[in-house]
Amino acid sequence: MDIKHRLVVIEQKVRLRGDDAQHEQTDSWSNRDLIPLPPTRRTWGWFHFFGFWAISSLNIANWQTPNTFLTRGLSVAQSMMIIVVGRLLISMFSALIAWCGLKWHIGFTVQNRYTWGMRASYIPLLQRILLNFIWNAVQCWNGGRLVAVCVAAIWPSFARIRNTLPSSMPTTTYEFVGFTIFWFLSTPFLWLRPERFKLPFQIISVYCGIGMLSWMIWALATAKGVGPLWDTPENIPTSSPWNSSWLIMSGINQMLGGIAAGITNGSDFSRYARGKRHYIVGTILSAWITGTIVSFIGLVTASACQKIYGEVYWNPPDLLMVMMDSGKGSSKARAGVFFLSAGFALTAMFENICGNAVAGGIDLAGLFPRYIDIRRGAIITFVAAWIVQPWQLINRAITFISVLSSFSVFLAPIMGVMACDYYILRKRKIRLSHLYRTKDSTYYFWYGVNWRVIPAWMCGWAPTIGGLVVTVRGDANPPRALVQLYYMAFFIGFFTSATIFFVLNKLFPVPHMDQYDEVDIYGTFTEAEARKLGVIRLGNSRDVTIDGTADGHGSVENVVVDDIGIDKL
Repeated sequence: MDIKHRLVVIEQKVRLRGDDAQHEQTDSWSNRDLIPLPPTRRTWGWFHFFGFWAISSLNIANWQTPNTFLTRGLSVAQSMMIIVVGRLLISMFSALIAWCGLKWHIGFTVQNRYTWGMRASYIPLLQRILLNFIWNAVQCWNGGRLVAVCVAAIWPSFARIRNTLPSSMPTTTYEFVGFTIFWFLSTPFLWLRPERFKLPFQIISVYCGIGMLSWMIWALATAKGVGPLWDTPENIPTSSPWNSSWLIMSGINQMLGGIAAGITNGSDFSRYARGKRHYIVGTILSAWITGTIVSFIGLVTASACQKIYGEVYWNPPDLLMVMMDSGKGSSKARAGVFFLSAGFALTAMFENICGNAVAGGIDLAGLFPRYIDIRRGAIITFVAAWIVQPWQLINRAITFISVLSSFSVFLAPIMGVMACDYYILRKRKIRLSHLYRTKDSTYYFWYGVNWRVIPAWMCGWAPTIGGLVVTVRGDANPPRALVQLYYMAFFIGFFTSATIFFVLNKLFPVPHMDQYDEVDIYGTFTEAEARKLGVIRLGNSRDVTIDGTADGHGSVENVVVDDIGIDKL
């Protein structure tokens, strides 16, 4: 057998196969995980979305959020106000961007095709893939720290293990073992499809929620009240060039920016909803309310533990190690530390799988639909953690992590053009059949590129990139205007790009933007959805022929529908 023939055999084995009866065609633009989800795969109820947002709330970063604002001189009341407003805006923007997935049941990967053009859609896609790779590695490292605490709770001597790693590696054996264990324990969950996430969401939300509440109650009971941290007044340094108003604005912008990547690809998960109300109820209850409560619990616990240990510990792994030492290694202290750190580790594990690995799998599927589905893409994203080497990023490249956290400068403009295009220009109407082909596709534009979106996107981040640079670089006296723009980067980027994109489309209009397919060729909609949209469902139509060009309501060219199915001619 020659090499060419071997390659053909390998290609055929690696290539994905779909069920043609379910319209799961596999080609350059489509596979089972990219087509509009049929009703049978839309299994997420309100608790799925509650759990989805809970795992992004019941974590170390959200626990520590008040510290970010207190260290800048704001009071406890001001810090909590930022959190309440910030979490509310997160819920609102999440619903805004995810609504397309709720109505048309397509994800971020496909959603960008009607805005950017079939080929230019790779621009936001590649940005997301880069973020997924890096954040997955960083989250694995942070989760590894919690696993290391679990191991130390079982075997206290592990905390004092001798470092056997070379000096060229900016980490210790203690940290590296924790990372390795976390990575291997997470791997089996990559085989779990998003349709089956309910049980992990239930277990993790309840476990970690009870653990956090128990920790706060224990701290308050042991300290007999909160410590002095709770009464922190506004104390902005006299040398600071910023008053409280600007610091509050910066804090709200920072909160939105910190979760911008998750907001951007919201439709990847909203498309799994059984109904719109499930998404709204679950998101508000968790993204807003649960997120605020976790920050409050973190603040109260840190304050009470300050009274117990005489020092403020915001980082849960550090505080857990102190608690274990204070208990002199007793079995009771170690058991408490183990269950608390295990709860945080479980949350970090599934937050990473959902928000980075699975999201990365969907994005990679958009690049190589013939060979990569969600599961394969998630595995690739997870394996890439060893290539990214998070121990280098966390322990050495502090500036790089700061840049990564500020990537919303580029993501907010993407969201702006997405929202403007879907709600204002297209009036929430999409031709699904044109999202999976280049020939005669409305969304092919000019050689696959909608040139209007490029300048609109660039104008969104151009005013704020200077502030990002001087802030990350730590300039002593940066231009005030640059920093002010950066403190409003999310809002500036979103609304500037949306406005410019709207103007460009009015000056250079795209024809037939409000069209949609009159026939549901993918079996996407329920009977109620089809009736509301005015779409013919496959199962309810017989001998219906639609041929010709699209009219004002939209149609499907050269399609024959009968009682068996639908064929594109």
